[in-house]
Amino acid sequence: MATTITSKIGIIGAGISGIAAAKQLSEHSPIIFEATESIGGVWKHCSFRSTKLQTPRCDYEFSDFPWTQRDNSSFPSYKEILDYLYSYADHFDVLKFVKFNSKVVEIRFVGDRDPADLKVGEYGSLLTGKHVWEVAVLTGSSETLQWYAFEFLVVCTGKYGDIPKIPDFPLNKGPEVFGGKVLHSLDYSKMNEEETTQLLKGKKVVIIGYKKSAIDLAVECAEANQGPEGQACTMVVRTLHWTVPHYSIWGLPFYLFYSTRSSQFLHQRPNQGLLRTLLCHLASPMRRAVSKIIESYLVYKLPLEKYGLKPDHPFEEDYASCQMAILPDNFFTEADKGNIKFKRASKWWFWEGGVKFEDNTKLEADVVVLSTGYDAKKKLKAILPEPFRSLTEFPSGNMLLYRGTIHPFIPSMAFVGYVESVSNLHTAEIRCKWLSRLVNDRFKLPSVERMLEQTTKEMEIMRRTTRFYKRNCISTFSINHSDEICEEMGWSSWRKKNWLAEAFSPYNSQDYEEEEEGKIIRG
Repeated sequence: MATTITSKIGIIGAGISGIAAAKQLSEHSPIIFEATESIGGVWKHCSFRSTKLQTPRCDYEFSDFPWTQRDNSSFPSYKEILDYLYSYADHFDVLKFVKFNSKVVEIRFVGDRDPADLKVGEYGSLLTGKHVWEVAVLTGSSETLQWYAFEFLVVCTGKYGDIPKIPDFPLNKGPEVFGGKVLHSLDYSKMNEEETTQLLKGKKVVIIGYKKSAIDLAVECAEANQGPEGQACTMVVRTLHWTVPHYSIWGLPFYLFYSTRSSQFLHQRPNQGLLRTLLCHLASPMRRAVSKIIESYLVYKLPLEKYGLKPDHPFEEDYASCQMAILPDNFFTEADKGNIKFKRASKWWFWEGGVKFEDNTKLEADVVVLSTGYDAKKKLKAILPEPFRSLTEFPSGNMLLYRGTIHPFIPSMAFVGYVESVSNLHTAEIRCKWLSRLVNDRFKLPSVERMLEQTTKEMEIMRRTTRFYKRNCISTFSINHSDEICEEMGWSSWRKKNWLAEAFSPYNSQDYEEEEEGKIIRG
Protein backbone atom coordinates (compact mmCIF):
# COMPACT_ATOMS: atom_id res chain seq x y z
CA MET A 1 0.00 0.00 0.00
CA ALA A 2 1.23 3.51 -0.90
CA THR A 3 2.30 5.94 1.81
CA THR A 4 -0.62 7.86 3.30
CA ILE A 5 -0.70 11.53 2.24
CA THR A 6 -1.83 13.89 4.99
CA SER A 7 -3.58 17.25 4.79
CA LYS A 8 -5.94 19.35 6.87
CA ILE A 9 -9.00 19.40 4.61
CA GLY A 10 -10.27 17.10 1.88
CA ILE A 11 -13.14 17.87 -0.52
CA ILE A 12 -14.97 15.19 -2.49
CA GLY A 13 -16.39 16.48 -5.76
CA ALA A 14 -15.55 19.47 -7.98
CA GLY A 15 -18.98 20.59 -9.02
CA ILE A 16 -20.44 23.98 -8.07
CA SER A 17 -20.39 23.13 -4.34
CA GLY A 18 -16.88 21.65 -4.38
CA ILE A 19 -15.39 24.65 -6.16
CA ALA A 20 -17.20 27.05 -3.82
CA ALA A 21 -15.88 25.12 -0.81
CA ALA A 22 -12.34 25.11 -2.20
CA LYS A 23 -12.35 28.86 -2.73
CA GLN A 24 -13.61 29.62 0.78
CA LEU A 25 -11.21 27.10 2.40
CA SER A 26 -8.24 27.92 0.14
CA GLU A 27 -6.06 29.15 3.02
CA HIS A 28 -5.89 25.52 4.18
CA SER A 29 -4.79 24.23 0.74
CA PRO A 30 -7.54 21.61 0.50
CA ILE A 31 -7.24 18.54 -1.70
CA ILE A 32 -10.23 18.10 -4.04
CA PHE A 33 -10.98 14.66 -5.43
CA GLU A 34 -12.84 14.77 -8.75
CA ALA A 35 -13.72 11.40 -10.25
CA THR A 36 -13.81 12.75 -13.82
CA GLU A 37 -11.57 14.83 -16.04
CA SER A 38 -13.50 18.08 -15.52
CA ILE A 39 -15.04 20.36 -12.94
CA GLY A 40 -18.72 21.25 -13.23
CA GLY A 41 -20.53 18.24 -11.79
CA VAL A 42 -24.00 17.77 -13.29
CA TRP A 43 -23.48 20.70 -15.68
CA LYS A 44 -20.70 18.71 -17.32
CA HIS A 45 -21.93 15.15 -17.01
CA CYS A 46 -25.76 15.25 -16.92
CA SER A 47 -26.58 17.95 -19.47
CA PHE A 48 -28.20 17.60 -22.87
CA ARG A 49 -27.49 19.79 -25.91
CA SER A 50 -30.52 21.90 -25.02
CA THR A 51 -29.94 22.15 -21.26
CA LYS A 52 -30.13 25.69 -19.92
CA LEU A 53 -30.11 27.33 -16.51
CA GLN A 54 -33.57 27.76 -15.01
CA THR A 55 -32.94 31.17 -13.49
CA PRO A 56 -31.56 34.48 -14.82
CA ARG A 57 -27.78 34.94 -14.68
CA CYS A 58 -27.98 37.41 -11.80
CA ASP A 59 -29.60 34.73 -9.63
CA TYR A 60 -26.88 32.18 -10.34
CA GLU A 61 -23.51 33.75 -9.71
CA PHE A 62 -20.84 33.90 -7.04
CA SER A 63 -20.97 36.99 -4.82
CA ASP A 64 -17.45 38.09 -5.79
CA PHE A 65 -17.51 37.08 -9.46
CA PRO A 66 -20.46 38.54 -11.45
CA TRP A 67 -21.31 37.38 -14.94
CA THR A 68 -19.83 39.61 -17.67
CA GLN A 69 -23.36 39.93 -19.10
CA ARG A 70 -25.31 39.62 -15.87
CA ASP A 71 -28.18 41.81 -17.17
CA ASN A 72 -28.75 39.53 -20.15
CA SER A 73 -32.26 38.21 -19.56
CA SER A 74 -31.76 34.99 -21.53
CA PHE A 75 -31.02 31.78 -19.64
CA PRO A 76 -27.41 30.64 -20.25
CA SER A 77 -26.68 27.25 -21.75
CA TYR A 78 -24.83 24.57 -19.81
CA LYS A 79 -21.70 25.41 -21.84
CA GLU A 80 -21.88 29.04 -20.72
CA ILE A 81 -22.25 27.90 -17.11
CA LEU A 82 -19.20 25.66 -17.43
CA ASP A 83 -17.21 28.55 -18.95
CA TYR A 84 -18.32 30.75 -16.05
CA LEU A 85 -17.32 28.13 -13.47
CA TYR A 86 -13.91 27.61 -15.11
CA SER A 87 -13.36 31.38 -15.19
CA TYR A 88 -14.20 31.58 -11.49
CA ALA A 89 -11.90 28.68 -10.59
CA ASP A 90 -9.11 30.13 -12.69
CA HIS A 91 -9.54 33.65 -11.31
CA PHE A 92 -9.26 32.45 -7.72
CA ASP A 93 -6.58 29.83 -8.52
CA VAL A 94 -8.70 26.94 -7.28
CA LEU A 95 -7.82 24.42 -9.99
CA LYS A 96 -4.42 23.79 -8.39
CA PHE A 97 -6.22 21.98 -5.56
CA VAL A 98 -8.10 19.56 -7.84
CA LYS A 99 -6.97 15.99 -8.44
CA PHE A 100 -8.80 14.93 -11.59
CA ASN A 101 -9.74 11.33 -12.45
CA SER A 102 -9.49 10.56 -8.73
CA LYS A 103 -12.40 8.47 -7.51
CA VAL A 104 -13.03 8.08 -3.79
CA VAL A 105 -13.84 4.43 -3.16
CA GLU A 106 -13.71 4.22 0.62
CA ILE A 107 -13.71 6.42 3.72
CA ARG A 108 -12.57 5.27 7.17
CA PHE A 109 -13.14 6.98 10.49
CA VAL A 110 -9.92 7.01 12.53
CA GLY A 111 -10.85 9.67 15.08
CA ASP A 112 -10.77 9.03 18.80
CA ARG A 113 -14.25 10.45 19.40
CA ASP A 114 -17.14 8.05 19.55
CA PRO A 115 -20.20 9.43 17.68
CA ALA A 116 -22.33 8.10 20.53
CA ASP A 117 -20.65 10.69 22.78
CA LEU A 118 -22.08 13.55 20.68
CA LYS A 119 -25.17 14.18 22.76
CA VAL A 120 -25.71 17.43 24.57
CA GLY A 121 -23.02 20.05 24.90
CA GLU A 122 -20.34 21.71 22.79
CA TYR A 123 -19.48 20.21 19.45
CA GLY A 124 -15.88 21.41 19.63
CA SER A 125 -13.37 22.71 17.09
CA LEU A 126 -13.41 21.16 13.62
CA LEU A 127 -9.64 21.33 13.10
CA THR A 128 -8.06 19.57 16.05
CA GLY A 129 -4.62 18.79 14.68
CA LYS A 130 -5.50 15.08 14.58
CA HIS A 131 -6.50 13.13 11.51
CA VAL A 132 -10.08 11.95 11.74
CA TRP A 133 -10.80 10.56 8.27
CA GLU A 134 -8.83 8.36 5.89
CA VAL A 135 -9.84 8.38 2.24
CA ALA A 136 -8.96 5.74 -0.36
CA VAL A 137 -8.64 7.01 -3.93
CA LEU A 138 -8.22 5.33 -7.30
CA THR A 139 -6.56 7.56 -9.87
CA GLY A 140 -7.01 7.08 -13.61
CA SER A 141 -6.66 3.47 -14.70
CA SER A 142 -4.47 2.57 -11.73
CA GLU A 143 -5.62 -0.32 -9.54
CA THR A 144 -3.48 0.85 -6.62
CA LEU A 145 -5.27 2.62 -3.79
CA GLN A 146 -3.77 5.87 -2.57
CA TRP A 147 -4.74 6.71 0.99
CA TYR A 148 -5.10 10.25 2.33
CA ALA A 149 -5.68 11.39 5.91
CA PHE A 150 -7.61 14.54 6.85
CA GLU A 151 -8.66 16.46 9.92
CA PHE A 152 -11.84 17.56 8.19
CA LEU A 153 -13.76 16.29 5.17
CA VAL A 154 -16.27 18.16 2.97
CA VAL A 155 -18.59 15.97 0.90
CA CYS A 156 -19.78 17.71 -2.28
CA THR A 157 -20.95 14.75 -4.36
CA GLY A 158 -24.41 16.27 -4.70
CA LYS A 159 -27.87 14.80 -5.12
CA TYR A 160 -27.84 14.35 -8.88
CA GLY A 161 -25.85 12.34 -11.39
CA ASP A 162 -23.69 9.20 -11.15
CA ILE A 163 -26.31 6.69 -9.98
CA PRO A 164 -29.64 6.61 -11.87
CA LYS A 165 -32.84 5.76 -10.06
CA ILE A 166 -34.45 2.83 -11.88
CA PRO A 167 -38.09 1.88 -11.19
CA ASP A 168 -38.94 -1.56 -9.82
CA PHE A 169 -41.02 -3.79 -12.11
CA PRO A 170 -43.14 -6.91 -11.55
CA LEU A 171 -41.69 -10.24 -12.60
CA ASN A 172 -41.38 -10.58 -16.38
CA LYS A 173 -42.53 -7.00 -16.89
CA GLY A 174 -39.18 -5.23 -16.81
CA PRO A 175 -36.80 -4.06 -19.55
CA GLU A 176 -35.70 -7.66 -20.21
CA VAL A 177 -38.97 -8.43 -22.03
CA PHE A 178 -38.83 -5.33 -24.23
CA GLY A 179 -37.53 -5.78 -27.75
CA GLY A 180 -36.28 -2.22 -28.15
CA LYS A 181 -33.69 -0.07 -26.40
CA VAL A 182 -34.00 1.14 -22.79
CA LEU A 183 -31.74 3.81 -21.31
CA HIS A 184 -31.72 6.37 -18.53
CA SER A 185 -31.45 10.11 -19.16
CA LEU A 186 -27.95 9.87 -17.62
CA ASP A 187 -26.94 7.53 -20.48
CA TYR A 188 -28.48 9.93 -22.98
CA SER A 189 -26.50 12.87 -21.58
CA LYS A 190 -23.24 11.06 -22.36
CA MET A 191 -24.05 10.83 -26.09
CA ASN A 192 -22.88 13.35 -28.68
CA GLU A 193 -25.23 15.05 -31.14
CA GLU A 194 -24.74 12.47 -33.88
CA GLU A 195 -25.46 9.61 -31.47
CA THR A 196 -28.60 11.21 -30.04
CA THR A 197 -29.95 11.98 -33.50
CA GLN A 198 -29.36 8.38 -34.58
CA LEU A 199 -31.09 7.16 -31.41
CA LEU A 200 -34.19 9.35 -31.84
CA LYS A 201 -34.73 10.03 -35.53
CA GLY A 202 -37.56 8.03 -37.08
CA LYS A 203 -38.05 6.10 -33.84
CA LYS A 204 -41.08 5.70 -31.61
CA VAL A 205 -39.74 7.14 -28.38
CA VAL A 206 -41.40 6.94 -24.96
CA ILE A 207 -40.07 9.21 -22.23
CA ILE A 208 -40.93 8.31 -18.64
CA GLY A 209 -41.18 11.47 -16.55
CA TYR A 210 -42.34 15.08 -16.62
CA LYS A 211 -39.62 17.06 -14.89
CA LYS A 212 -36.91 19.23 -16.39
CA SER A 213 -34.72 16.54 -17.97
CA ALA A 214 -37.77 14.76 -19.44
CA ILE A 215 -39.09 18.02 -20.90
CA ASP A 216 -35.74 18.92 -22.47
CA LEU A 217 -35.39 15.42 -23.85
CA ALA A 218 -38.87 15.54 -25.40
CA VAL A 219 -37.95 18.73 -27.26
CA GLU A 220 -34.73 17.20 -28.57
CA CYS A 221 -36.70 14.16 -29.71
CA ALA A 222 -39.24 16.36 -31.49
CA GLU A 223 -36.48 18.37 -33.19
CA ALA A 224 -34.87 15.14 -34.45
CA ASN A 225 -38.18 14.02 -35.95
CA GLN A 226 -39.18 16.95 -38.14
CA GLY A 227 -40.75 16.19 -41.50
CA PRO A 228 -43.16 13.55 -42.83
CA GLU A 229 -40.96 10.62 -41.81
CA GLY A 230 -40.63 11.79 -38.22
CA GLN A 231 -42.24 9.98 -35.30
CA ALA A 232 -43.92 11.58 -32.32
CA CYS A 233 -42.46 10.99 -28.88
CA THR A 234 -44.75 10.31 -25.94
CA MET A 235 -44.19 11.53 -22.40
CA VAL A 236 -45.60 9.25 -19.71
CA VAL A 237 -46.69 11.59 -16.92
CA ARG A 238 -47.24 10.09 -13.50
CA THR A 239 -47.39 13.27 -11.39
CA LEU A 240 -48.24 16.68 -12.82
CA HIS A 241 -46.21 19.73 -11.82
CA TRP A 242 -46.58 23.37 -12.75
CA THR A 243 -44.29 24.53 -15.54
CA VAL A 244 -43.31 28.14 -16.21
CA PRO A 245 -42.55 29.70 -19.63
CA HIS A 246 -40.45 32.60 -18.32
CA TYR A 247 -39.80 34.80 -15.29
CA SER A 248 -42.72 37.17 -15.76
CA ILE A 249 -46.27 36.81 -14.43
CA TRP A 250 -48.93 39.13 -15.87
CA GLY A 251 -46.14 41.57 -16.74
CA LEU A 252 -44.66 41.52 -13.23
CA PRO A 253 -41.21 40.08 -12.45
CA PHE A 254 -41.48 36.66 -10.84
CA TYR A 255 -39.24 37.65 -7.90
CA LEU A 256 -41.98 39.90 -6.52
CA PHE A 257 -44.04 36.84 -5.63
CA TYR A 258 -41.48 34.78 -3.72
CA SER A 259 -37.95 36.26 -3.65
CA THR A 260 -38.31 39.45 -1.63
CA ARG A 261 -38.37 39.85 2.12
CA SER A 262 -41.95 41.16 2.02
CA SER A 263 -43.21 38.24 -0.10
CA GLN A 264 -41.52 35.67 2.12
CA PHE A 265 -43.01 37.38 5.17
CA LEU A 266 -46.26 35.61 4.28
CA HIS A 267 -44.67 32.18 4.70
CA GLN A 268 -43.76 30.17 7.76
CA ARG A 269 -40.17 30.01 8.94
CA PRO A 270 -38.29 28.43 11.85
CA ASN A 271 -38.12 30.25 15.21
CA GLN A 272 -40.89 32.68 14.26
CA GLY A 273 -42.59 33.04 17.64
CA LEU A 274 -46.27 33.01 18.60
CA LEU A 275 -47.18 36.42 17.12
CA ARG A 276 -45.63 35.65 13.79
CA THR A 277 -47.24 32.23 13.72
CA LEU A 278 -50.59 33.95 14.16
CA LEU A 279 -49.79 36.46 11.40
CA CYS A 280 -48.84 33.61 9.04
CA HIS A 281 -52.14 31.94 9.79
CA LEU A 282 -54.02 35.18 9.07
CA ALA A 283 -51.97 35.65 5.87
CA SER A 284 -52.91 32.24 4.45
CA PRO A 285 -55.60 33.78 2.17
CA MET A 286 -52.93 36.09 0.72
CA ARG A 287 -50.60 33.12 0.07
CA ARG A 288 -53.40 31.31 -1.72
CA ALA A 289 -54.18 34.45 -3.72
CA VAL A 290 -50.55 34.76 -4.85
CA SER A 291 -50.56 31.14 -5.93
CA LYS A 292 -53.89 31.61 -7.77
CA ILE A 293 -52.57 34.66 -9.62
CA ILE A 294 -49.62 32.66 -10.91
CA GLU A 295 -51.79 29.65 -11.75
CA SER A 296 -54.25 31.82 -13.70
CA TYR A 297 -51.42 33.24 -15.77
CA LEU A 298 -49.94 29.82 -16.53
CA VAL A 299 -53.33 28.44 -17.59
CA TYR A 300 -53.84 31.53 -19.78
CA LYS A 301 -50.36 31.41 -21.29
CA LEU A 302 -49.91 27.66 -21.75
CA PRO A 303 -52.27 25.01 -23.21
CA LEU A 304 -52.27 23.04 -19.97
CA GLU A 305 -55.97 22.20 -20.04
CA LYS A 306 -55.85 21.26 -23.73
CA TYR A 307 -53.28 18.54 -23.01
CA GLY A 308 -54.56 17.54 -19.57
CA LEU A 309 -51.46 18.94 -17.90
CA LYS A 310 -53.04 21.33 -15.38
CA PRO A 311 -52.11 20.17 -11.85
CA ASP A 312 -54.77 19.97 -9.15
CA HIS A 313 -52.46 21.25 -6.43
CA PRO A 314 -51.45 24.91 -5.84
CA PHE A 315 -48.41 26.35 -7.60
CA GLU A 316 -46.95 27.20 -4.20
CA GLU A 317 -46.46 23.52 -3.41
CA ASP A 318 -44.24 23.00 -6.45
CA TYR A 319 -42.27 26.13 -5.64
CA ALA A 320 -41.88 25.07 -2.00
CA SER A 321 -40.53 21.66 -3.06
CA CYS A 322 -38.12 23.05 -5.71
CA GLN A 323 -40.06 21.24 -8.44
CA MET A 324 -40.80 24.21 -10.70
CA ALA A 325 -39.47 23.70 -14.24
CA ILE A 326 -38.85 26.36 -16.89
CA LEU A 327 -40.16 25.26 -20.27
CA PRO A 328 -38.08 25.42 -23.47
CA ASP A 329 -39.55 28.04 -25.83
CA ASN A 330 -40.75 25.48 -28.37
CA PHE A 331 -42.12 22.78 -26.08
CA PHE A 332 -45.81 23.37 -26.70
CA THR A 333 -45.12 24.47 -30.27
CA GLU A 334 -43.85 20.95 -30.93
CA ALA A 335 -46.81 19.49 -29.03
CA ASP A 336 -49.20 21.50 -31.22
CA LYS A 337 -47.45 20.06 -34.29
CA GLY A 338 -48.08 16.57 -32.94
CA ASN A 339 -44.41 15.84 -32.29
CA ILE A 340 -44.87 15.55 -28.51
CA LYS A 341 -47.75 13.57 -27.01
CA PHE A 342 -48.75 12.91 -23.42
CA LYS A 343 -50.03 9.87 -21.54
CA ARG A 344 -51.22 10.14 -17.93
CA ALA A 345 -50.51 6.97 -15.97
CA SER A 346 -49.68 6.10 -12.36
CA LYS A 347 -48.48 2.56 -13.15
CA TRP A 348 -46.74 1.15 -16.19
CA TRP A 349 -44.52 -1.75 -17.22
CA PHE A 350 -42.88 -3.23 -20.29
CA TRP A 351 -44.20 -5.63 -22.89
CA GLU A 352 -42.22 -6.91 -25.86
CA GLY A 353 -43.41 -4.12 -28.14
CA GLY A 354 -43.28 -1.16 -25.78
CA VAL A 355 -45.01 0.07 -22.63
CA LYS A 356 -48.30 -1.09 -21.10
CA PHE A 357 -50.49 0.73 -18.57
CA GLU A 358 -52.90 -0.20 -15.80
CA ASP A 359 -55.89 0.66 -18.02
CA ASN A 360 -54.66 -2.08 -20.40
CA THR A 361 -53.69 0.39 -23.12
CA LYS A 362 -50.34 -0.04 -24.82
CA LEU A 363 -47.76 2.22 -26.43
CA GLU A 364 -45.55 0.81 -29.12
CA ALA A 365 -41.94 1.92 -28.76
CA ASP A 366 -38.52 1.50 -30.28
CA VAL A 367 -36.79 3.45 -27.50
CA VAL A 368 -37.79 4.03 -23.87
CA VAL A 369 -35.90 6.71 -21.92
CA LEU A 370 -36.20 6.68 -18.13
CA SER A 371 -36.09 10.25 -16.90
CA THR A 372 -36.68 9.05 -13.36
CA GLY A 373 -34.05 10.93 -11.39
CA TYR A 374 -30.99 9.89 -9.39
CA ASP A 375 -30.24 7.93 -6.24
CA ALA A 376 -28.29 10.39 -4.10
CA LYS A 377 -28.47 8.22 -0.97
CA LYS A 378 -26.98 5.22 -2.71
CA LYS A 379 -24.12 7.38 -3.97
CA LEU A 380 -23.42 8.66 -0.46
CA LYS A 381 -23.78 5.28 1.21
CA ALA A 382 -21.29 3.77 -1.23
CA ILE A 383 -18.44 5.67 0.43
CA LEU A 384 -19.54 6.41 4.01
CA PRO A 385 -18.62 3.78 6.62
CA GLU A 386 -20.88 2.52 9.37
CA PRO A 387 -22.23 3.71 11.73
CA PHE A 388 -22.33 6.98 9.76
CA ARG A 389 -23.94 5.39 6.71
CA SER A 390 -27.10 4.66 8.66
CA LEU A 391 -27.21 8.28 9.88
CA THR A 392 -27.95 9.49 6.36
CA GLU A 393 -31.41 7.94 6.75
CA PHE A 394 -34.23 9.87 8.35
CA PRO A 395 -37.97 9.11 8.50
CA SER A 396 -38.69 12.00 6.10
CA GLY A 397 -36.17 10.68 3.59
CA ASN A 398 -33.89 13.70 4.00
CA MET A 399 -30.55 13.94 5.75
CA LEU A 400 -30.48 15.80 9.05
CA LEU A 401 -28.15 18.75 8.41
CA TYR A 402 -27.70 21.83 10.58
CA ARG A 403 -27.57 24.90 8.32
CA GLY A 404 -27.79 22.37 5.53
CA THR A 405 -24.15 21.50 6.18
CA ILE A 406 -23.28 19.76 9.48
CA HIS A 407 -24.72 16.43 10.58
CA PRO A 408 -24.85 16.61 14.40
CA PHE A 409 -23.69 12.99 14.78
CA ILE A 410 -20.98 12.82 12.10
CA PRO A 411 -17.82 14.47 13.47
CA SER A 412 -15.37 16.56 11.42
CA MET A 413 -17.41 16.28 8.23
CA ALA A 414 -19.56 18.72 6.26
CA PHE A 415 -22.00 18.25 3.40
CA VAL A 416 -22.49 20.97 0.78
CA GLY A 417 -25.02 20.79 -2.03
CA TYR A 418 -27.77 18.91 -0.21
CA VAL A 419 -30.06 21.90 0.32
CA GLU A 420 -32.00 23.38 -2.59
CA SER A 421 -33.53 26.77 -3.35
CA VAL A 422 -34.24 28.90 -6.41
CA SER A 423 -30.46 29.40 -6.74
CA ASN A 424 -28.47 26.38 -5.67
CA LEU A 425 -25.23 28.21 -6.36
CA HIS A 426 -26.02 30.93 -3.83
CA THR A 427 -27.26 28.31 -1.38
CA ALA A 428 -23.95 26.46 -1.66
CA GLU A 429 -21.72 29.54 -1.56
CA ILE A 430 -23.15 31.13 1.58
CA ARG A 431 -22.86 27.80 3.39
CA CYS A 432 -19.23 27.56 2.32
CA LYS A 433 -18.59 31.05 3.71
CA TRP A 434 -20.25 29.97 6.93
CA LEU A 435 -18.22 26.75 6.95
CA SER A 436 -14.88 28.52 6.43
CA ARG A 437 -15.53 30.75 9.44
CA LEU A 438 -16.63 27.77 11.48
CA VAL A 439 -13.45 25.88 10.59
CA ASN A 440 -11.40 28.90 11.60
CA ASP A 441 -13.14 29.08 15.00
CA ARG A 442 -14.73 32.46 14.25
CA PHE A 443 -17.82 31.10 15.98
CA LYS A 444 -18.87 27.85 17.61
CA LEU A 445 -21.60 25.39 16.76
CA PRO A 446 -24.47 25.20 19.24
CA SER A 447 -25.06 22.04 21.22
CA VAL A 448 -26.06 18.88 19.40
CA GLU A 449 -29.47 19.18 21.03
CA ARG A 450 -29.92 22.71 19.68
CA MET A 451 -28.80 21.68 16.18
CA LEU A 452 -31.30 18.84 16.15
CA GLU A 453 -34.05 21.17 17.32
CA GLN A 454 -33.31 23.75 14.61
CA THR A 455 -33.07 21.18 11.83
CA THR A 456 -36.24 19.43 12.91
CA LYS A 457 -38.14 22.75 12.85
CA GLU A 458 -36.99 23.41 9.29
CA MET A 459 -38.00 19.93 8.17
CA GLU A 460 -41.41 20.32 9.76
CA ILE A 461 -42.04 23.58 7.92
CA MET A 462 -41.03 22.01 4.61
CA ARG A 463 -43.30 19.05 5.30
CA ARG A 464 -46.29 21.26 6.10
CA THR A 465 -45.78 23.50 3.07
CA THR A 466 -45.96 20.88 0.33
CA ARG A 467 -47.21 17.35 -0.30
CA PHE A 468 -44.06 16.78 -2.37
CA TYR A 469 -41.67 17.01 0.56
CA LYS A 470 -38.85 14.70 -0.47
CA ARG A 471 -35.90 17.06 -0.39
CA ASN A 472 -34.44 19.87 1.69
CA CYS A 473 -35.94 22.84 -0.18
CA ILE A 474 -35.90 26.26 1.51
CA SER A 475 -37.41 28.32 -1.34
CA THR A 476 -40.21 29.90 0.70
CA PHE A 477 -37.97 30.95 3.60
CA SER A 478 -34.56 31.23 1.90
CA ILE A 479 -33.97 34.85 3.02
CA ASN A 480 -34.65 33.97 6.64
CA HIS A 481 -32.34 30.97 6.30
CA SER A 482 -29.57 33.29 5.06
CA ASP A 483 -30.39 35.77 7.85
CA GLU A 484 -29.68 33.13 10.48
CA ILE A 485 -26.44 32.11 8.77
CA CYS A 486 -25.33 35.76 8.63
CA GLU A 487 -26.13 36.30 12.29
CA GLU A 488 -24.17 33.21 13.25
CA MET A 489 -21.17 34.56 11.31
CA GLY A 490 -21.51 37.93 13.04
CA TRP A 491 -22.79 39.68 9.92
CA SER A 492 -25.77 41.98 9.61
CA SER A 493 -28.76 40.02 8.35
CA TRP A 494 -30.25 43.01 6.54
CA ARG A 495 -28.08 43.47 3.43
CA LYS A 496 -29.80 46.26 1.47
CA LYS A 497 -29.07 49.99 1.50
CA ASN A 498 -32.49 51.12 2.72
CA TRP A 499 -35.72 49.70 4.10
CA LEU A 500 -37.57 50.04 0.77
CA ALA A 501 -35.02 47.90 -1.04
CA GLU A 502 -34.90 45.57 1.93
CA ALA A 503 -38.63 44.95 1.67
CA PHE A 504 -39.23 44.81 -2.07
CA SER A 505 -35.95 44.07 -3.89
CA PRO A 506 -34.96 40.48 -4.67
CA TYR A 507 -32.12 38.91 -2.74
CA ASN A 508 -29.25 37.26 -4.62
CA SER A 509 -25.57 36.40 -4.15
CA GLN A 510 -24.41 39.98 -4.63
CA ASP A 511 -26.10 40.89 -1.37
CA TYR A 512 -23.76 38.56 0.52
CA GLU A 513 -20.34 39.92 -0.37
CA GLU A 514 -17.57 39.46 2.17
CA GLU A 515 -18.00 41.41 5.39
CA GLU A 516 -15.35 42.24 7.94
CA GLU A 517 -15.89 44.29 11.08
CA GLY A 518 -19.22 45.62 9.87
CA LYS A 519 -17.94 46.63 6.42
CA ILE A 520 -18.68 44.97 3.12
CA ILE A 521 -15.62 44.24 0.99
CA ARG A 522 -16.41 44.76 -2.70
CA GLY A 523 -14.51 43.71 -5.77
